[in-house]
Amino acid sequence: MRTFAVVLVAFAALTACSSGDEPAKTPSSSKPSSAPKPSSNAAAASLDPCKLLPAAAVSKALFLDNLQAVAGPVQDNAANGGKARSCEYQLNGKAAGALAVTRYEGRQAKPADMVASIKKAKAGAQDVAGFPDGAVFYVDEQKTATLASAELVSGTPVLVNYTGPAKMTAEQMAPLVKAALDAS
Repeated sequence: MRTFAVVLVAFAALTACSSGDEPAKTPSSSKPSSAPKPSSNAAAASLDPCKLLPAAAVSKALFLDNLQAVAGPVQDNAANGGKARSCEYQLNGKAAGALAVTRYEGRQAKPADMVASIKKAKAGAQDVAGFPDGAVFYVDEQKTATLASAELVSGTPVLVNYTGPAKMTAEQMAPLVKAALDAS
């Protein structure tokens, strides 16, 4: 179950932005979070989901005690340049959700375009308010719920998504994704 959930999260992150549509080449300057953060490309390369969203924050948001954060496998996709890292949050060895962070080094994509691409690719996807570059929420065929958003980190497009059981709502997931985005 653990491996399946982590692989599912990483797969969703890697395939979400791999459509044939090439996003525009210039970053959006009208949104504050689209501006590159003042650090080197090493910042984008070192995004660790378990550090961006500690288990204590997930425990608090889900009203669960003693969640543990476990790093997932590295999932890189040469076809679209995605480099995904994930963190699974477990309660007594059972998955309570996972955070995936996928960076697209060498691509010039607008975060809002990345989110729009996910919405287009996922049936029933809904916009989620409160994210400068947009966010989308959907429940997929595997009965998992996902909330995804994107931003630029040191000029590198980065997709952040939290995936959990289908009973989770966008309202429950939004603070988790926002916390990870704020920490990146």
